[in-house]
Amino acid sequence: MATPPRTQPLLEALETHFPPARLLRAPAQLVPYESDGLTAFRARPQAVVLPETREEVIEIVRLCHRFAVPFVARGSGTSLSGGSMPIEEGIVIGLNRLDRILSIDPIDRVAVVEPGVINLDVSEAAAVHGLTYAPDPSSQQVCTIGGNVAFNSGGAHCLKYGMTANHVLGLEAVLADGEVVRLGGNSLEAAGPDLVGFFCGHDGLFGIVLEITLRLIPTPEHQQTVLAAYRSLEAAGHAVATVVGSGLLPAALEIMDRHILRAAEAAVGVRYPPEAAAVLIVELDGEHDAVEADFARLESLMQKTGASSLRVARDADERAQFWKGRKSAFSAVGRLSPQYLVQDGVVPRTRLAETLVAIEALSEHYDIPVANVFHAGDGNLHPLILFGDDDRLAEAEALAAEILALCVRLGGSITGEHGVGMEKRAHLPDMFGPEDLAMMAALRRALDPLEIANRGKMFPGGEAPALSSRGPHPLEIAGIASRE
Repeated sequence: MATPPRTQPLLEALETHFPPARLLRAPAQLVPYESDGLTAFRARPQAVVLPETREEVIEIVRLCHRFAVPFVARGSGTSLSGGSMPIEEGIVIGLNRLDRILSIDPIDRVAVVEPGVINLDVSEAAAVHGLTYAPDPSSQQVCTIGGNVAFNSGGAHCLKYGMTANHVLGLEAVLADGEVVRLGGNSLEAAGPDLVGFFCGHDGLFGIVLEITLRLIPTPEHQQTVLAAYRSLEAAGHAVATVVGSGLLPAALEIMDRHILRAAEAAVGVRYPPEAAAVLIVELDGEHDAVEADFARLESLMQKTGASSLRVARDADERAQFWKGRKSAFSAVGRLSPQYLVQDGVVPRTRLAETLVAIEALSEHYDIPVANVFHAGDGNLHPLILFGDDDRLAEAEALAAEILALCVRLGGSITGEHGVGMEKRAHLPDMFGPEDLAMMAALRRALDPLEIANRGKMFPGGEAPALSSRGPHPLEIAGIASRE
């Protein structure tokens, strides 16, 4: 692969700063970085740089800006939207070695971490203080906090506790032009615009987080977890509407269909009711007396939803078994299909059942199996389109497009937590008009005039659209001055 003329000076500059073990150039070294969790999209970067300090990250970004070479920040590569896929003429900045938990303050209930810290490691470190970090993506054993911030990740318990943005109090970041900024602090009561919330979910288009201040919460005093089996996916969807409509606020409401159940059983040995076409996991947590009172209501409700069986976790070990299958779902599906696409569209909870029926019909129409596992409580679908091999990729993409169009038509969104990345950029205009997209582009260019941070992602066609010359500049309306 020939090196683009603009990239060569950058590579030469990087060679003066990094030893060969941390500046990967050989084809065999680059192959593992060609894709993220969405393996249908691939590209080979010019190099992968492995910094070990915040200062090294800043220096790399400043060099990229000086030579106008695009870069992609990457943690564990668990993105499912192509969000951390490389740029062929650019470099990858791997952040896994910035993996220190810098401090935990049990009094103020905050943790300060580097971007390469694994999500689950934060909760495990906080547990000795009776605290936990609430966002728990399915990949929490491997995904990094920096990636969680970039895509505003959620997880099984986001119904009650919210997304990553609800638990980031402050951050330090290097913007795409090399400027280092501090946003927020260590308090929930921040003054002025919510710049931390603005940065969370930026799809990698603004720069790279260097340090994140996270809100910790007390470990729940008590938990009750129920696994209900249903003879149809539609019935499980109706059960979700029943639970939510009752006024109960579970910590988690998750659905797995028969494809996921069989894959999880084979992968991790969890046993689910054999007659189940779908199971619903409902978890309550909080103070003991409140949980027990809500649990009595929940049991009564569940018995009216037509469940073929109800299992209540007797202890922490059985609860962990319920969740083991759910947490392993995405990796387990590899047993069903060597390749698959994953969507994460959102629909109103009241329309969940009809959405699942429609997805089943689309699956039959295209003759491509679709496995469903999702955050049912907030309507965040995760249909896995099991297309098998490259010969059917185009059909799988057409099926995925129909599912996203369905979500928007029903009043939902094209993404709940995976981000737009490469996969869904063509669908952004389904939700937003030209001026909306132009506003997004203006904000992106205000922070990254050269568009070198994660270039090609999110915007249709890979390029941020230009602003209309009519009327005031959207940045002026928003009170944010352009830095161009």
